[in-house]
Amino acid sequence: MRFFSLLAVLGAVLPATVFSQKLPLSTSSRWILDADGQRVKLRCVNWAGHQEANLPEGLNKQPIDYIAGFIARQGFNCVRLTYSIDHALSPDVRVADSFVAAAGAANVSVADMSGMYAQVAGKNPFVDGATTRDVFAAVIAALWKNGVMTILDNHVSKASWCCNIDDGNGWWDEGFGYNDMNSRYFKTQDWLDGLEAIATWSVSQPGVIGMGLRNEVREWLLQGLNGREDWYNFMTQAATRVHAANPALLVVVGGTQSATDLTHVRADRNIDWSAWRGKHVWEWHAYSFTVTFALAKGNCDLLKQTYGLFDGFLLEQGRDYTAPLLLSEFGFGMTGGPDGGLSDEDSDYFTCLRDYVTGNDGEWALWAVQGSYYVRQGAVGADEGWGLMDAEWTGLRNPNITGLLAPMFQVTQGP
Repeated sequence: MRFFSLLAVLGAVLPATVFSQKLPLSTSSRWILDADGQRVKLRCVNWAGHQEANLPEGLNKQPIDYIAGFIARQGFNCVRLTYSIDHALSPDVRVADSFVAAAGAANVSVADMSGMYAQVAGKNPFVDGATTRDVFAAVIAALWKNGVMTILDNHVSKASWCCNIDDGNGWWDEGFGYNDMNSRYFKTQDWLDGLEAIATWSVSQPGVIGMGLRNEVREWLLQGLNGREDWYNFMTQAATRVHAANPALLVVVGGTQSATDLTHVRADRNIDWSAWRGKHVWEWHAYSFTVTFALAKGNCDLLKQTYGLFDGFLLEQGRDYTAPLLLSEFGFGMTGGPDGGLSDEDSDYFTCLRDYVTGNDGEWALWAVQGSYYVRQGAVGADEGWGLMDAEWTGLRNPNITGLLAPMFQVTQGP
């Protein structure tokens, strides 16, 4: 089989420090810096581990070392590795038991999930007797062995697919305007305790450079109508506890409306990051279907202005809110369309977003590496059409992705 690699194409475009970052990282204005004060541009890919099995996906298809090596060979220098608060608070669950429990949580058969576990053990024999936390540690270690850093992202509280407005994972249960549909699983104190537990554990994990406090917080009905005071309150508490547990970590904070809206930081006030100064990173998401940007869809110039209005303004230097801005999720269907495998709509969306990100030389993380799932929304072994890897996790799903992403790897600005 012919092997395609972003790294082979990019060659000299990638700086030598991609695979030898000196940690810990810190921030200065809009830049992320290594321990020597040199700029580090994050070029990441997401790797999901937040669903019912509470395990990074794909270990039924390939050994961990294979997947980690593949990620490195594509030129990525970091992985945004997702997890649930269920996992954060129950790290000692045996992998075999986790797959059995996942059957009930996902409403699928125990036989199917036990069979999935057998496949995982076949490809990664060390899981026999191991805990789910052991597996996360093994993934992080394998990535770092290949020079790939890790950002640990709290994706959900209840382990499940994300995100729907009725999934109960959207907004803090102690916040203003509680409604069961959006907040029944988002137990605020469990979330804070889980973040602190993961941050404490991360001290011993090589190559972990940061933590995302929560993926895609989203208000519904009355939530957020108190000036988003809950966002300021709970994000500050979380960031303070994470930093106290592991001061080396970058603290990654997203806005509301599913990580698309940080306008309150400009219109009202910045979050007080004095407790984790020099470690703050903003994050945002942008998809073709993102409601926040919907009115500008189809007009690239207007769409770029809209990106800037809601999120990109945070890169303007000299402001009290200036900090690095990580596009921690974007993506598209990888095959089936006429434009290098992309549909016309996805091609237009991605080309415009790529131009915006490269124009700012921003940090980014593609959704996602996984070519399949143990179980997703009740479908065992579900395919991921947006996956970087194919369904068997052997190579690129779409070899054209090499050229499509290449401009985003380049470093064109710096402090």
